[in-house]
Amino acid sequence: MGKRESNSPKDVKRKQKAKMQLKRNIGYFDGVSFIIGTIVGAGIFVSPTGVLKHSLLNVGVTLVIWIASGLVSLMGSLCYAELGTALPFSGGEYSHIKRGLGSLPAFMFIWTSTFTKPASNAARALLFAEYATQPFYGICPAPDVLKKCLALAVLWSLGILNGRSVKMSTWVQTVFTLLKMMALSVIAIGGIVLLVGGRKENLARFEDTFSSEIPNSSQVAEAFFQGLYAYGGWWSLNYMAEEMKNPSRNIPLTVMTAVPAVIVFYLLVNISYLTVLTPKEIVSSVAVAVTWADRVIPSVAWIIPLSVAISIFGALNSSMFTLGRLSYAGSQSGHLPVLISMLNVHSCTPAPAMIFSTMIASIFIIPSDLIMLTNYFGFSAWFMIGLTCTSLIVLRYREPHLHRPYKVFLPVPFLMVAMSFFLVVAPVVWSPNLQYVYVFLFMLGSLLVYFPFVYFKLRFAFLDKITCQLQLLLEVSPADGSAESKCE
Repeated sequence: MGKRESNSPKDVKRKQKAKMQLKRNIGYFDGVSFIIGTIVGAGIFVSPTGVLKHSLLNVGVTLVIWIASGLVSLMGSLCYAELGTALPFSGGEYSHIKRGLGSLPAFMFIWTSTFTKPASNAARALLFAEYATQPFYGICPAPDVLKKCLALAVLWSLGILNGRSVKMSTWVQTVFTLLKMMALSVIAIGGIVLLVGGRKENLARFEDTFSSEIPNSSQVAEAFFQGLYAYGGWWSLNYMAEEMKNPSRNIPLTVMTAVPAVIVFYLLVNISYLTVLTPKEIVSSVAVAVTWADRVIPSVAWIIPLSVAISIFGALNSSMFTLGRLSYAGSQSGHLPVLISMLNVHSCTPAPAMIFSTMIASIFIIPSDLIMLTNYFGFSAWFMIGLTCTSLIVLRYREPHLHRPYKVFLPVPFLMVAMSFFLVVAPVVWSPNLQYVYVFLFMLGSLLVYFPFVYFKLRFAFLDKITCQLQLLLEVSPADGSAESKCE
């Protein structure tokens, strides 16, 4: 007779603990929805004017910069695809920087991101609240208290949703991405129909696209910077690599589908705007898509403000999802409190990480002036992208035998490192500001936390007791392979 399997409480507990890990529930279409949903926010509907303005209203230069910005974003996403398939872990850039460059640069990344990314989510939530409440107040501004309460309600609703069910989060993301792409399709198809119609006033802007004043190099660079900002979010897939089904196949395929799709839609939407509106009208418009709708589909123009709110909501959901995975990965490496890396025992979701990131975002909403301070951290995003692409290069030479299901053409990461260096240095050189010094000092401030608490592992016994109580309250347990429970 074979050995009888034991069903003692200890064995049952051991089996349960072995299953405590993130599940691979995210498929190809879910990944496409997350990337598109993160990139496409309110900007393309409300104010795609930065590129046109800095291109001196030159239509040809504007369209070229939109394409070039998309291609740079595609190159960056292909670099990330190699890292995501070779190292399919949660945390995105954080995990790759830690593997390639070490613990300290990774800690500086998570130290900065722990404040800037929740602040970005807070700004999205407030913008959603503004678009959702304004129709009820007409020409009068909606009360700030109401907008902040609604923003907090949306933040916590999505935080709880993402903390309870990955499948429900991905379903919400898919639905809202489809809705926002339908709205963009209305604008894109409307422009194509008007162009095909061949009316003289609609074709006028495209007859001599490069005939107006040509911007100088610094203006082109600023327009390029604006274009790249509009594509921000192409890096989001790597944060959920640990939860992707068949990441070796789906990560590159998802990237090669989602980013080119956004490039095409951005180009068609901008052509549609230019078909209906003059460059001066676009630059002076408060909400370009609304002005376009008033001209083309006045009877159903209300669709566009609704679409903006839907787009912001979808972008906020995907951003909160990825931020939870960043906090989870940082905690697993000992860079954040151990509780944050624990998973809910019922759903195997990083509920404490979602609560942690949502709490920080809520702090930014209450005194919303704090969000303005994070505007100066924009260059830090490209600094971290540069570090991530540097990690790719380092790993190619330091770990040549690392299994890489997908490999990007090696000059591409070198080009991305050079591009990142330019985008970090350029804003500081062109418009020097004391706030940039504060940002740099803030990033260096991570050293004051890193050395005592991470490098020398300083611990306080009372924190273990608090962690134990919170672990019982939240019904969470350490993930398989991470730190032991504080209640054992």
